[in-house]
Amino acid sequence: MQTAAIQFDAFNALSDQAAQARIEAARAQLGRRAVLLCHHYQRADVYRFADITGDSLKLSRLASQSDAEFIVFCGVHFMAEVADILSRPEQIAILPDLAAGCSMADMANRAKVERCWRELATVLDPDAAVTPVTYINSSADLKAFCGEHGGIVCTSSNAPKILEWSFARREKVLFFPDQHLGRWSGHKMGIPLDRMVVWNPDLPMGGLTPERIRDAKIILWHGYCNVHQMFQPTQIDKFRAQYPGGKVISHPECGFDVCAKSDAVGSTETIIRVVKESAPGTRWLVGTELNLVSRLADEVKDEGKVVQFMAGTVCMCSTMQRIDPQHLAWTLENLATGNVVNQIKVPEHEARLAKVALQRMLDAS
Repeated sequence: MQTAAIQFDAFNALSDQAAQARIEAARAQLGRRAVLLCHHYQRADVYRFADITGDSLKLSRLASQSDAEFIVFCGVHFMAEVADILSRPEQIAILPDLAAGCSMADMANRAKVERCWRELATVLDPDAAVTPVTYINSSADLKAFCGEHGGIVCTSSNAPKILEWSFARREKVLFFPDQHLGRWSGHKMGIPLDRMVVWNPDLPMGGLTPERIRDAKIILWHGYCNVHQMFQPTQIDKFRAQYPGGKVISHPECGFDVCAKSDAVGSTETIIRVVKESAPGTRWLVGTELNLVSRLADEVKDEGKVVQFMAGTVCMCSTMQRIDPQHLAWTLENLATGNVVNQIKVPEHEARLAKVALQRMLDAS
């Protein structure tokens, strides 16, 4: 039976313990009507309630295959958008706190990308010469842009394969919003660094000359992850000096010099798998978000493995941290009383084109 929506103010002052008790009660009442997704970077006091954990695409695909009516995504805004796009029409995607965004995703928007496309058209025919590739860490309207212009979506694990797909169709790639993932993926394909140029959307023509644009194989957007920017090659040097037998693994959102100094580079799922499959007693330095590293360190410590966080200071995905027990309790109690709050609904025309780009990725990988 539906009642008036519960306002968040009633939850803001709750202790974490009280909020967690109310989460458990609401989940029991909802049963299988709601599925709770938690990204690997999610804070521990929310992650503990997850039905499904993983990276953003894995979570969305698994949720769409579930019987759940409500997909409660403990992540950030673009992740909930992907869940809405890939889910069945009767399923409802929800983000417990609408302020949980992604600073990297915000570095590229539809207006700036369209301006870039127009400026590229003064040098070449982008629809004939350039494949737009957007990292899944981007807004739905940018995925739609790629769907409309013969482009595609990539993840941190399939980016090199997606670049192969892209170059098989057009000679150049416009890669946004993360320059580091694009550069590392291009490097793995053997593309020289001087043929990967950075487009600064705040400068005319991206700060590039027509000659540089014509010579480029990959045009990288000037975007980055604030967390992965914190990791530096000197941190790896210090670790290797102290632990010569230690191993280093980094996420490809890290800078090129960090990736180049690492023993392995991979997505969140790859980092977890590689560390868990390593020999007992192995010591690891990990360059990715703190919540994941801390959780992984705890999970493998009984095997004598030591997992260290690469940065010397605390850095975590601050926007994902906004999904706290209080917001989750508020969301679930509203659902239990028949009220949907914070639904994420991508406009139909955007969702259709974004799904085209996402499907191209699924078919290609």
